[in-house]
Amino acid sequence: MPVAIAFSEYGAPTVLHPIDIAEPEPGAGEVRVRIRAAGVAPFDAKLRAGELREFFPAAFPQRLGNEFAGVVDAVGEGVTGFAAGDEVLGWALLVAYAEVIVVPATQLAVKPADLSWEIAGALSVVGQGAYGFVEELGVAAGETFLIHACAGGVGTVAAQLAVLRGAKVIGTAGEANHDYLRSLGVTPVTYGPGLADRIREAAPDGVDAALDAIGGEATDVSVELVQDRRRIGTLVDAEEAIAKHGIRRLSGARSVETLAHLAGLAARKELILPTTAFPLTDAVQAHERVDLGHGRGKVVLTVG
Repeated sequence: MPVAIAFSEYGAPTVLHPIDIAEPEPGAGEVRVRIRAAGVAPFDAKLRAGELREFFPAAFPQRLGNEFAGVVDAVGEGVTGFAAGDEVLGWALLVAYAEVIVVPATQLAVKPADLSWEIAGALSVVGQGAYGFVEELGVAAGETFLIHACAGGVGTVAAQLAVLRGAKVIGTAGEANHDYLRSLGVTPVTYGPGLADRIREAAPDGVDAALDAIGGEATDVSVELVQDRRRIGTLVDAEEAIAKHGIRRLSGARSVETLAHLAGLAARKELILPTTAFPLTDAVQAHERVDLGHGRGKVVLTVG
């Protein structure tokens, strides 16, 4: 029987455990994929810990995983774009920590041959999110773009997409990640007291837009430095930020076209996404790594 990872109560990473699942059969318009890699996101960890229970309650045993890469082994009625043996990447909803899944064909893109399984499995959510955020904030050539938590998955991709557009990117991060950010073409700035002054020093002509993946002080600093609040986007503290500052919660729409574009950039090494891989059976350790925070790139689970 295929195996998936689930949790049957809220708590620390140790609540994660393997469960047997029935072999899924693809219906009309669906594709069955044997998973090779699945991304692990902070959202997964927050859901597991019970932090999201008020608006996203778990249905125990609750599975996890919203992005993946793998090999097609069966297609349902009406599917013409994919066939058994095709290598793909895509997104799903809370099922990807598994050996096999069924997803709509409309949520799949072809994996380039030169793209590693680990990056393909970790790219969909942060990649499409970052692409959408940069679009929503209207980042353009010659502008200065501030990204908080820049070394994480979303920050890593958003920074590179902005640099490709010709923008100057300033990224907040711990000092251990400063050289990494410089390698992406980003000007790094350290978190902590005096943050606004350090950003002003790095951007003497001002900051045009900001992406906040932290909240709290990062939100306040963004509001202080960016004149047009419509160009400040947050991924956290949404209600407080909107009510207090009039900024907006970013959503990051998904599309196969965007995912295919990002996969092509990554395959050509024009987009870098560092990954830390754990076997599917080590999902506990993967979540422990995510819970530490301040990570670089993405954590990914691998199968086979």
